[in-house]
This record gives sequence, structure tokens and C-alpha cells, in this order.
Amino acid sequence: MSTSDRGTVKIVEVMGESEESWEDAAQQAITDTGQTIDGISGIDIVSQTAEVENDEIVQYRTTVHLSFPVQR
Repeated sequence: MSTSDRGTVKIVEVMGESEESWEDAAQQAITDTGQTIDGISGIDIVSQTAEVENDEIVQYRTTVHLSFPVQR
């Protein structure tokens, strides 16, 4: 992510969860964080994990870094 076009950006780390997929978990992280942070402009996938029960994935978790411009 280049900061030259947007000035300074802030990055936060969040984890989304989903019963569907890692992609859905990442989208959930964006959607939930977007309720309190304006202007999310980028995402970097940090890790993908899952909870397993009876040999099946029951909860997907995606940890992401979200970037957004610093308000001046």
C-alpha cells in the first residue's frame, strides 16, 4: 500500500469469524470494522485458522490488517 497518494494511513488488526469460509470471515472483519471506522482502503490477510469439531471445520477465522486514512 502506497501512502503517497493518501497521506498517512493507520493500520489495525482484527479477526473476522464465519461458519461459511475464510473469505467470508475476512469480509465480516471489514463489515464489522466499517461500522466504526470510515474509509477502509486496504486489507492484508495475516492468518487463517479454524475451529474443528468431529473432524469438520465449524468456524473459520481470518485475521487481517485493515488500513484507512488518518483524519486531519
